Amino acid sequence: MHHQPSRRTVLATAAATAVTASAFAAGVPAAQAAAPDRRLIRAIIARMSRAEKVGQLFVMRVYGHSATAPDAADAASNQAEMGVSNAAELIAKYHLGGIIYFSWAHNTRDPHQIADLSNGIQRAALAHGSPIPLLISTDQEQGAVARIGSPATLFPGGMALGADGDPHDARAAARVVGTELGAMGVNQNFSPVADVNINPANPVIGVRSFGADPQAVAALTAAQVRGFQEAGIASTAKHFPGHGDTGTDSHFELPIITHSPAEWRRIDAPPFRAAIAAGIDSIMTAHILVPALDDSGDPATLSHPILTGILREELGYDGVVITDALGMAGVRQKYGDDRVPVLALKAGADQLLNPPLLDVAWHAVLDAVTSGEITEQRIDESLVRILELKARKGLFRNPYVTHQGVNRAVGVRSHLATADRITDRTVTLLSNPSRFLPLPRRAHRNLLVVGADPAAPSGTGGPPTSVLAKALTDLGHPAQALPTGTAPDRAVIDQALAAAHGKDGIVVGTYNVTEASTGQIALVEALVATGVPVVQVAVRNPYDIAWLSGVAAGLAVYGWTDVSMRAVARVIAGRAAPTGRLPVAVPRADDPGQVLYPIGHGLKYR
Repeated sequence: MHHQPSRRTVLATAAATAVTASAFAAGVPAAQAAAPDRRLIRAIIARMSRAEKVGQLFVMRVYGHSATAPDAADAASNQAEMGVSNAAELIAKYHLGGIIYFSWAHNTRDPHQIADLSNGIQRAALAHGSPIPLLISTDQEQGAVARIGSPATLFPGGMALGADGDPHDARAAARVVGTELGAMGVNQNFSPVADVNINPANPVIGVRSFGADPQAVAALTAAQVRGFQEAGIASTAKHFPGHGDTGTDSHFELPIITHSPAEWRRIDAPPFRAAIAAGIDSIMTAHILVPALDDSGDPATLSHPILTGILREELGYDGVVITDALGMAGVRQKYGDDRVPVLALKAGADQLLNPPLLDVAWHAVLDAVTSGEITEQRIDESLVRILELKARKGLFRNPYVTHQGVNRAVGVRSHLATADRITDRTVTLLSNPSRFLPLPRRAHRNLLVVGADPAAPSGTGGPPTSVLAKALTDLGHPAQALPTGTAPDRAVIDQALAAAHGKDGIVVGTYNVTEASTGQIALVEALVATGVPVVQVAVRNPYDIAWLSGVAAGLAVYGWTDVSMRAVARVIAGRAAPTGRLPVAVPRADDPGQVLYPIGHGLKYR
């Protein structure tokens, strides 16, 4: 008796052939395979139910280290927020197209656990009648934003790479990060940050950006796109149309960008143009107002003139557009959680990232399609882009990873050496008037390391004062660590002064010093007054030195994770040369309209 193939078999066969067989036969990596056949993709879509189509648009969080057996507390969180116990149930209920990993959701304990979670998620996606694998994503920008920590290889963030300024290094860093993510089953990275950070007061981008020069940012953005492509994973340029010139955080408010259209094209557009030219896989929207581009009062995520008129039509981008997280205040101020995802799709988005109430958002989109507010043809356009992306990354062929692959790729010696080598090139010497640095190699200096100990991203090390002190000690300069925090009071300052007695030098780590940072300023002033040479290290924004006078040397390292602390120790000890150059200008403290140190400033040892 002749049996008709099942619906799933038909879909699986079409999906598996969506990327050319000839590429596979030739051994071409999935990321470099020929573009998938759009007719086959459309054949898959034609057999999908409306609910399956809507589900493919959503990329969602889930709590737990396992797809089927999370800890009790994580299962309870899933029930409270999404009405399911685990990732497998979530995928089955909503036919999701993607999952995003967070350390705070306990998804990223260690590389082998991550690989197992990824495999469990893919099995869940393929176990309920759909042959369509998931995009598994995370924010592994490096530096200030890294969801996966050690033993994965960690690099400094965007502004540090901007200080290095070498596109080859930026590309190499992305290739290493992408290779390790791919080995753990993470196939979409929400990086690089393409924002041009021209506002020193920017509270949300800052050191995540490559810098303030649009052309330099464009070159480094394109380089990282190519590095991720070489690693075989999808990359995401963010946050369109540009989040670099704001003094407010879109997680909590709705920022307004006042650039004219000409200023936008000169400042904000070049990195996105470069990313598109490099073949960027996806672009993330920003929850910001840009009245010169759309005067409706809608944030860019919900703006048809911005997402369709500018990104699609003016810039010619036809790839995946993903929203920034839909739980952020910047996108929720004007409309309810039921309208936001609908309006984002109508504006031109394809993927809807992490809505606060998935059931509300999912049903709102389904209802909008059923009622005709959004046509099924419009949804199909997004599905074509999403499924083509999955096909290009080889996910229809094989979405699974192995423990052997983790062992071969994650945190291996060559990757760690690359990270150290590149990080050394990012450290910037801003001031060294008495040539106190570098410390002499043969004459040991007894040092005190004080300063801020900001919380590092989970698994990325710290505390920075202790890591820096140990690194200096290992390099022959015995160092005592004394954390003093970001707001030291009089008692803490007195403790630091007592510890400084008899020392040959003091290294003080400062963190985002402004006029309001009275404690950090007073600490540095008191330590300078002891007569012991003070080396100031800005461990996040490089602007701190403008507020601090009398230091024997000032350095910017743009990050406070272990890899950056070890690099600055090598520079202080003279084991590495300070070759970094400022990727942003440092304004004067007494007159912010004037520049203290321009873009490109950086001293060398003589």
